[in-house]
Amino acid sequence: MSSLVPEQLVVAQKAALEATFGFLTKGFEGIQKVTELSLQAVKSTVAESHDVIVKTLSGKDPQEPHALLTRQAQLTADNAQSYWRHVYEILSAIQTEFAEDAEAQLKAFQHNSQAFFDDLSKDAPAGYGTALATWKSFVKTANEASSSTYEAAKAASKQVVAIAESNVSAASAAATKRARQAVVAVDAVEK
Repeated sequence: MSSLVPEQLVVAQKAALEATFGFLTKGFEGIQKVTELSLQAVKSTVAESHDVIVKTLSGKDPQEPHALLTRQAQLTADNAQSYWRHVYEILSAIQTEFAEDAEAQLKAFQHNSQAFFDDLSKDAPAGYGTALATWKSFVKTANEASSSTYEAAKAASKQVVAIAESNVSAASAAATKRARQAVVAVDAVEK
């Protein structure tokens, strides 16, 4: 048996460990980005609410508080739409990176497993050829199945992302439309 086989196993294990930590790191970076975005949104909302309250309490016209609150509703709807668009962009970027990394890992695994069995079969003692051929066939079938599964998962993931994007856009558009209708109604009342 070749002395490269144990080395190949160690290299494969190290690569799998690095891939796992790479996925975890990217996941935590995504969580950090969404958390930072959320904190920024909360901070901005608190500051805007403070400004509206101060303006509302200092207004001299009795209609002014209602108009300010209606305009704030429009601004809030726009901000919410922007927030969710940014969240979607972050999650989409992470999903793309995960998919690219997973595809690269799958291809590397397939290549390494094939090379592993090729090395084993070169130095196999007499009588082990059939067993190695069976294992090689099994690995080939497993690789093909994993490729098919990966492609199906990739297609399903793209559909989920498209549906999520559509839902976020529709919800944002509806919220913006309602807020604009409220602003138009207030403007009509004020005139």
